[in-house]
Amino acid sequence: MNPNATPRGERIHIAIFGRSNVGKSSVINVLTGQEIAVVSPVKGTTTDPVYKAMELLPLGPVVLIDTAGLDDEGMLGELRKQKTREIVSRTDLALLVADAATGADDFFLELLAELRAKGIPVIAVINKSDTVPNTGEIAAGMGEKLGVKCVAFSAMEGSGVNDLKQAIIAALPHDEERFRIVGDLISPGDFVVLVVPIDKAAPKGRLILPQQQTIRDILESDAIAIVTKEHELKATLDRLGRKPRLVITDSQVFLKVAADTPKEVPLTSFSILFARHKGDLNELVKGARAIENLQDGDSVLIAEACTHHQQSDDIGTVKIPRWLRQVTGKQLHIDHASGYSYPPDLNSYALVVHCGACMLNRRAMQHRIGETLGAGVPIVNYGVLIAYVHGIFPRAIELFPSAVMAWEESAPTPGCR
Repeated sequence: MNPNATPRGERIHIAIFGRSNVGKSSVINVLTGQEIAVVSPVKGTTTDPVYKAMELLPLGPVVLIDTAGLDDEGMLGELRKQKTREIVSRTDLALLVADAATGADDFFLELLAELRAKGIPVIAVINKSDTVPNTGEIAAGMGEKLGVKCVAFSAMEGSGVNDLKQAIIAALPHDEERFRIVGDLISPGDFVVLVVPIDKAAPKGRLILPQQQTIRDILESDAIAIVTKEHELKATLDRLGRKPRLVITDSQVFLKVAADTPKEVPLTSFSILFARHKGDLNELVKGARAIENLQDGDSVLIAEACTHHQQSDDIGTVKIPRWLRQVTGKQLHIDHASGYSYPPDLNSYALVVHCGACMLNRRAMQHRIGETLGAGVPIVNYGVLIAYVHGIFPRAIELFPSAVMAWEESAPTPGCR
């Protein structure tokens, strides 16, 4: 991975769905101008999803995702379909491909209804228009009937590609605010101090994604980013000559940073900023209430969006379980999940603790929050939980009035549990 490239989690996700052999892989190859996906008349050629990052101006960085046909059959076909449906949860825009000869059949209509029910914008791509006369008129009529943008397309001839790109651009917002992490909290010329521990868990030779992205957002805001380690924070603040607008810390050193940061200087964490940027900070704040209600024997799921080599003091597998047991005094059963897959059955859990989601796009994280709350299970993320268990929670969220209100409104009624 190019460390200077836009991370996949910050790209608009455009996924291509449809029956097997309608030409989904050919469409992505024509859109990118490269042979990204293998094209074959053999049904089921595409197995795992295929990703291709590209720039689509004025939208900016996007990732195109080729998927297996959702009409795939057999045991292997079911696994392929499961992978494809996992993509749906993180899709910002769906390209629903149909063969011009069959058009909008029952399968197409069912898939269109499913995508719409999930609130995903859809563009219908009527492929193989070179095989059917007047496909452009057919696509226009279909679009009017279904209330969806339809584009006549021929992967064989390369026709319709500009129409499809313009439809994609029109279907998605391209305001720069979509990528703000901290920019709305600061002004040009402000000093922002970022506390970045360099320990054995830190990647060699680079900063982790949330730190990189936050620095970039500060610079985009014409503010000044000052990066220091936790043991040098106090000296850094003393030498600044003026109070910073904000201190942002890695959650794992929250306690020390809170002690060294003057009370009048706002303080929060990268993870809390990403809870707001990627998910729903208000819901994650309310999820912290569940910590005090955990009982002996309760199950807690700790979910991470990426996989990484675990150190002896790993945050997800070691520190958070220890902190939960210490603050609750309860014997808890801890499960772990990592990567893009998220457990389909969450009903057995009393709480879900999620990472900062730097590897997920916003829709994917919001889908996970929705799935969890839909199962009646509270959810909290690493930064919110760490602030809570270390007793600095009110200070960590005071920058966000709606989150403060959500916390106060979620307080139990006196005399009730």
